[in-house]
Amino acid sequence: MFPQRLNDSRAYDIAAALRDGFDRHYRLFRETSAAAKQRFERADWHGQQRAQRERIEFYDVRVDEAVLRLRTEFGVDKLGMDTWQQVKLHYIGLLTDHHQPELAETFFNSVTAKLLHRSYFNNDFIFVRPAVSTEYIENDEPASKPTYRAYYPTRENLRETWKRVIDNFQLALEFEDLDRDAANVTQAMLAELGPFRPRTNFQIQVLSSLFFRNKGAYLVGKIINGFVEIPLALPILHTGEGAGSKLVVDAALFGEDELLMIFSYARAYFMVDMEVPSAYVQFLRGMMPRKPRSELYSALGLQKQGKNMFYRDFMYHLRHSSDRFRIAPGIKGMVMLVFDLPSYPYVFKVIKDFYPPQKDTTREQIMSKYLLVKQHDRVGRMADTLEYSMVAFPRQRFEEELIAELKHFCGSLLEDDGDRLVIRHLYIERRMIPLNIYLQEAGPEGVEHAVVEYGNAIKDLVAANIFPGDMLWKNFGVTRHGKVVFYDYDEIEYLTDCNFRRVPAPRNEEDEMSGEIWYTVNKGDVFPETFGPFLLGNDEVREVFMAHHADLLDAAFWQGCKERILAGHVHDVFPYEPTKRFSMRAKALAVAEEALAE
Repeated sequence: MFPQRLNDSRAYDIAAALRDGFDRHYRLFRETSAAAKQRFERADWHGQQRAQRERIEFYDVRVDEAVLRLRTEFGVDKLGMDTWQQVKLHYIGLLTDHHQPELAETFFNSVTAKLLHRSYFNNDFIFVRPAVSTEYIENDEPASKPTYRAYYPTRENLRETWKRVIDNFQLALEFEDLDRDAANVTQAMLAELGPFRPRTNFQIQVLSSLFFRNKGAYLVGKIINGFVEIPLALPILHTGEGAGSKLVVDAALFGEDELLMIFSYARAYFMVDMEVPSAYVQFLRGMMPRKPRSELYSALGLQKQGKNMFYRDFMYHLRHSSDRFRIAPGIKGMVMLVFDLPSYPYVFKVIKDFYPPQKDTTREQIMSKYLLVKQHDRVGRMADTLEYSMVAFPRQRFEEELIAELKHFCGSLLEDDGDRLVIRHLYIERRMIPLNIYLQEAGPEGVEHAVVEYGNAIKDLVAANIFPGDMLWKNFGVTRHGKVVFYDYDEIEYLTDCNFRRVPAPRNEEDEMSGEIWYTVNKGDVFPETFGPFLLGNDEVREVFMAHHADLLDAAFWQGCKERILAGHVHDVFPYEPTKRFSMRAKALAVAEEALAE
């Protein structure tokens, strides 16, 4: 129950200190995101990657600052229940005209969770449910830009409209040929619309900030024609490296599926300058209704808000379902105990207390690998993870076999009070079909697609300076879009920390016949030619693999990639098919015309 009166003078000051702590966090977050535009214009790719990594750490630093201030200035560890309830009520009042109230509520939860016992984790003391609406928030300051801009072209001036749309972002670098790019976008748009008749409200709506990630900037919006709405994204890239580089619109992507690939949970977070993030999420959700709002917040770099919303969705699902948690299907992991809820599209991963002898690792090392993935460019090939502490589950929803496994393998992380199971630390990931199971069940076409995708996944990881370590099929999954994604991180390393070698020739017949290794193996040594026996026992799989990815068994391929990365090269990894690129289409058209001429 809330207090009848706000009679504790300290409560308002504590609430204001919390609000100030959040405002400082979001100001720094936004400054870093806004600076992505200048980094893109300078082609400062290493700076962009560094900023993406560092921005992830901002939140926890600001939370710790707020905790320290509350303890030193207000002695909050000695506050009573009534005062904490008043703090929350004052905080709600301070958010009435705030532009990021949902983020500020999450910040409040993060700080108070470090100060209060979990018995306080209910809606009287923290924001179990949001208290301030995010509907229709807009920045009404005269100098501010709206969430999106609307353009009203005619059929005759479509190309000029697209030029104006792109020009309005005021990129400092010159386009190689904006007339050509606008013509390409117009042609692609008309092809997407089919028999085109502009309706009364024909318009193009474009979010006011570009979305920056790695070496690309994305213009995101939608086309509205009558009752038809078509999501769109235009990737803008540099034409080359160095001082002579210019800009080019690389492709025009239409429809929800294309945008889902760009906003995939297996990719790094975007940098976007947003005054009102909830308005961006609402706009994006209108184009991608299958994408949970939690994942959209995370994609925008607001992963703590994504975690908070995911957990609320999860609790809501638990209240409206009755199935039981079980050990996840598939081959059991050596370092992780994985369980799932059949009705929910995620898996829960808990680090075991002990591992087989062949796994020379520690809990701290495993956690550092997961943090590496969180901070790294995931290039569409590594699933994002949500990390939680002190998660309470209803015990009756667990199968007894799973409880027994948790107690045996993860006893140090488990609390069982008879009604609830509390897991002190766990990771949550999107559920995928394990690749080894997919290959067993797929027909010839499915096997070919999966094996080609598997090799492409490894090559994309290599381009991002990641060596997967354990490349067995069971450590990869197939998404609902048919993409192959890596999800077992306990053995990943930076590619540049590995030494790729050929297996030395045997010195004599005894070496050749020996079942033991006759050559020296140092820390970091990798022998790609030895991958084959573990991966290619199936003749059908081997045939496809050797036709498309035989280079993965050659140390020279890996060493060459490593040397390019060490030389400072940042690879291009596109979240769309190469055939979508205007340059590829132009080449294909030129080849076709040449063939006709002959």
